[in-house]
Amino acid sequence: MGDTLLQIRNLHVSVEEKDILKGIDLDVKKGETHVLMGPNGAGKSTLGNALMGNPHYIIKDGTVTFDGKNLLEEPVNQRAKDGLFMSFQNPLEVPGISLSNFIRNALEQRTGERIRLFKFRKQIQAALELLNMDPSYADRDLNVGFSGGEKKKAEILQLLMLNPSLAILDETDSGLDVDAVRTVSKGIQEFQQNHEGALIIITHSTRILESLKVDHTHVLVNGKIVENGDGSLVDEINENGFERFEKMAENAE
Repeated sequence: MGDTLLQIRNLHVSVEEKDILKGIDLDVKKGETHVLMGPNGAGKSTLGNALMGNPHYIIKDGTVTFDGKNLLEEPVNQRAKDGLFMSFQNPLEVPGISLSNFIRNALEQRTGERIRLFKFRKQIQAALELLNMDPSYADRDLNVGFSGGEKKKAEILQLLMLNPSLAILDETDSGLDVDAVRTVSKGIQEFQQNHEGALIIITHSTRILESLKVDHTHVLVNGKIVENGDGSLVDEINENGFERFEKMAENAE
């Protein structure tokens, strides 16, 4: 596979016996940023959840290889240990465990090593500062009482601290105001510039992409990728929307 980190072939996924993804092919190389765009209901989030092993999403056909392994045979916790990460459109609240302890435990599970507290505290404080988050958030229960923007920032904080091989960001800019989008985008830029991981950014908007380096753009309509391109495809969508691609999908049926 060479530098290919993720290879998807003919992936079909159903939810509650309804076919959602209908033959997805995708290759992601190390360090690349891929953008997956499409109208609401196209199946973008389904792809991320299927890769992470959410049991609600049933793999009907196809293969997925991640870092040389058959991803579909790996349990969910092993996928995370292997370096797969997903930030969710609607992050869950987890009472009883602080944001700091959640991240530290995840790091120790992944590395199999005890994380020195002083070094960890220094790293998380730097990441909190980058994301304009008050240091007190590290000691608050994960997402409990957080605003929508704070939950999304907490997801990006986890991204920077966990340093995954591949991060799937699902509608990270959804519901955010302009300032919050700018801050989240800054965190993703930091990951792009100073980490070696690849990104799949799932979105139907273009706001979060304005200051990011985009290597490949894929347009998903009705469960199929109907167009592939580079960052210029994002500009076209920003200007004209998805009408051209929806017609392509209709003509293909």
